[in-house]
Amino acid sequence: MDNRKTTAPHTVFEGKYLRMVVRGNWEYCERTHAGGLAAIIIAVTPDDKVVFVEQFRVPLQAPTIEMPAGLVGDIHAGESIEVSAIRELEEETGWTAEQAEVLLIGPTSSGSSSEKIAFVRANGLRKVGPGGGDGDENITVHEIPRAQAAAWLVQKLGEGYELDAKLWAGLWMIEHNLDGSRRQA
Repeated sequence: MDNRKTTAPHTVFEGKYLRMVVRGNWEYCERTHAGGLAAIIIAVTPDDKVVFVEQFRVPLQAPTIEMPAGLVGDIHAGESIEVSAIRELEEETGWTAEQAEVLLIGPTSSGSSSEKIAFVRANGLRKVGPGGGDGDENITVHEIPRAQAAAWLVQKLGEGYELDAKLWAGLWMIEHNLDGSRRQA
């Protein structure tokens, strides 16, 4: 059956942050705030280290390694992707950026969620604090030399960490434009 907007969506559950929706015979979730958009921040320090964050994720019941990320506009309604990304980068890692560049916006899990993510490159990094997240987060910041980043991630996988698959896309975007051409530093 073709489920493309053939029936009106029906909310079967709504919580503080997520709602479960049924459209035809398709079930999926939506964010209840912040426009359903999150930013994943690709950040490389002035000494060529990739910034990763580690935190325990309740849905997985496991520690994860991710790039810094956060909801766009969850604190200030109407906040741009770029401003949200810089704010989240600073909150989670203690690094700020002179400028943020949106590279790509696309779905995170198109079969189960309407959420989209923006890959954002942070430029002109400067250390301004300790990071660690807000009061509800317990984030550990890792700064890994870019040349060793992929190997470090594989090591963490072997240690039992869950790894966000978007990490490899982020690493690729450090050195490439979306069309595959090499990025000029």
